[in-house]
Amino acid sequence: MIVTVVCDVLGEENNGTTVAAMNLIRALKAKGHTVRVLCGDEERRGEEGFYIAPKLNLWPFNGYVAKVGVSLAKGDPKIIAEAFDGTDLVHIMTPFSLGMKAMKVAEQMGIPVTAGFHCQAENMTAYVGLNKVGFLSHFVYAFLYRRFFRYADAIHYPSAFIREVFESSIRKKTRGYVISNGVNGSVRRAHVERPAEWRDRIVIVSTGRYSREKAQDVLIKAVQRAKHRDTIQLVLAGQGPQEPYYRALAKRLPIPPVFRFYERTEIGNVLNCCDLYVHPAEMELEGIACLEAIKCGKLTIVSDSKLSATRTFAVDDRCVFRRGSAKDLARVIDWWIDHPEERALCEERYAASDCAVGQEVCMAKMEQMFLEVSHEVRA
Repeated sequence: MIVTVVCDVLGEENNGTTVAAMNLIRALKAKGHTVRVLCGDEERRGEEGFYIAPKLNLWPFNGYVAKVGVSLAKGDPKIIAEAFDGTDLVHIMTPFSLGMKAMKVAEQMGIPVTAGFHCQAENMTAYVGLNKVGFLSHFVYAFLYRRFFRYADAIHYPSAFIREVFESSIRKKTRGYVISNGVNGSVRRAHVERPAEWRDRIVIVSTGRYSREKAQDVLIKAVQRAKHRDTIQLVLAGQGPQEPYYRALAKRLPIPPVFRFYERTEIGNVLNCCDLYVHPAEMELEGIACLEAIKCGKLTIVSDSKLSATRTFAVDDRCVFRRGSAKDLARVIDWWIDHPEERALCEERYAASDCAVGQEVCMAKMEQMFLEVSHEVRA
């Protein structure tokens, strides 16, 4: 097949959507398919198979978008048509300017289209500080359905959680495939020697972009409250716009936390070094970072937020804390540190959990979805 993947956001693999897109592109190529990529990443200009759309000018919001580390592409009909010429199927990652225009052009050209659901409404409202205004999420989902998703021949949902949220909001059933983005094969349970400076400490790891909805500030405050705070080494694996605030907040901790972005080849080692993994996010469409910890058999503590898929991953109620409560999270952390034998048993339950599916299996399901949709639409 010739598959064109449309990416409003592409660039450095430092966010979930870009990582998912690049994993899909690499997997399809490895399976022998021809993959074209339509995006706004100027650094890709000249690379075989890449079609570069102009950058979207957001005027007063350009500075803010740059601050959060992404850039958006603009839908140019001529470039889109060039990328789509002769393609068998179009897969659109996100419903933004380029994605919406690409949907219209694909429809006009009679090309089958699948659409990825990689954008939670609450993530969008959180960027403008309105995530606590509940009705706005329903408005966003209704808008995205009317303007974008209803035109797709199939929708890819990375989790059953987000499919239920979306369909409940729009009050319609969709032609959807629930397929995880998958855990990279390099991330697995293994014995890893700890760095010397961590050997006599309780190591707590949390992975994710430093942003409001990931709520790493709750974890920092929880460690400050924990009775074991003098021996806790906190590792915040990531990067993002909230880093200055988190660093200032972390100055209160007895042991300075580690703030660092780890490459894909490194994160498995970091996870295998830790005693506890904490995922405090209040909004999470799938939570691959959390699934990576589970794949490593780590005791994983999650928020009970109804807006996060990760709450469904907990194998024990004692691994769940009240959303946004540093006090309750500190209680949970202290309990597991005080009960190492229980912790070891719980780790085995996580290791045996089937929620963390390998990337290879997931990419095979994505390929099957593309083949089915292409065959049905063109039949």
